[in-house]
Amino acid sequence: MIEKEETIYEKTILIGIITKNQDADTLNEFLDELEFLTYTAGGEVVKRFTQKMEIPNSKTFIGSGKMEEVLTYVEQHDIGTVVFDDELTPAQQRNIERILKAKIIDRTNLILDIFAQRAQTSYARTQVELAQYQYLLPRLTGLWTHLERQRGGIGMRGPGETEIETDRRIVRDRISLLKKKLLTIDKQMATQRGNRGKLIRVALVGYTNVGKSTLMNVIAKSDVFAENKLFATLDTTVRKVVIGNLPFLLSDTVGFIRKLPTQLVESFKSTLDEVREADLLLHVVDISHPQFEDHIDSVNKILDEIDSVDKPTIMVFNKIDAYKHETIEEDDLITEKTKAHYTLEEWKQTWMSKIGDSALFISAINKQNMDMFRKRVYQEVREIHVTRFPYNNFLYPEFVEE
Repeated sequence: MIEKEETIYEKTILIGIITKNQDADTLNEFLDELEFLTYTAGGEVVKRFTQKMEIPNSKTFIGSGKMEEVLTYVEQHDIGTVVFDDELTPAQQRNIERILKAKIIDRTNLILDIFAQRAQTSYARTQVELAQYQYLLPRLTGLWTHLERQRGGIGMRGPGETEIETDRRIVRDRISLLKKKLLTIDKQMATQRGNRGKLIRVALVGYTNVGKSTLMNVIAKSDVFAENKLFATLDTTVRKVVIGNLPFLLSDTVGFIRKLPTQLVESFKSTLDEVREADLLLHVVDISHPQFEDHIDSVNKILDEIDSVDKPTIMVFNKIDAYKHETIEEDDLITEKTKAHYTLEEWKQTWMSKIGDSALFISAINKQNMDMFRKRVYQEVREIHVTRFPYNNFLYPEFVEE
């Protein structure tokens, strides 16, 4: 019997700042998410450091006193990796590395690393590589990489050109090459989408780790990789689904996240063509997450960027089995009731009531309320179908239980 290798996690600390635009509660939310990102990337968070500042220190992000405190902890506990919640400038990263003598990573770099781990297909790997090079380019000075000389030799190096300038040129050439490669793959994928016939297209969208892949496995009876980690799915998966007697195409897309690096938004916009060309969106929300409303806003912001925010949408509030609300004791006259105290029924009476029957409450993993879900999706897909193909109206008279 072969024993499983035990995963070795890197000892990591997190650093974030409280500013006039980011209070302590908001920072803690971001650090919770950063800790999950770190765990997904293979790190174990052993401590968090926070500091209240008007603006980040231009040289070291945090103040000199806090940096001394961090240095002492790093040396005493043999910390190998320090993760900052915001993107560092190249100068800040160099200065901090010089002081702490540890691996310094910011949120952007961490997300890029996770994407690099998760990319399975040539297309996803190309998109991630492009984003990484775009992140690397302004950081080449002093961040001595000695990149592989892909264009060295006679006639290729200009007179007096320094090694760092050569590195920059290599990176720019690589970026140009990757963009051309993505354009070629985009054309192939556009052709594939065009060859799918007249079936209605439905796309699953949502924040990362809300259960989109699990939901797809239930609806499509497929085996899409699903895991309780961020960005388990990078590659868009498309399946033909039949609900009742009505066929349609269902696609599962990459999850979104707050503070998503600009480089990734740009390089993954082509992947989101599945969303852009969809007839119906299923916006999946993890209602058990305390910040699910912020997650909805983040997703809508990216949908707006790709001109898809006004598409017909069904809000699917998933993980109702995991939802827990805080309680207030009857004799507690001090505690004020907040959203954290809302029951599911109380949530349904809020802004959610305005969505009407386009708000569904399910548990994909426990298959709760899935009949209601199938019926609602069937109704919406049927309406789109008969509007587009009125001569097929008689084929789909009403929802038929499977």
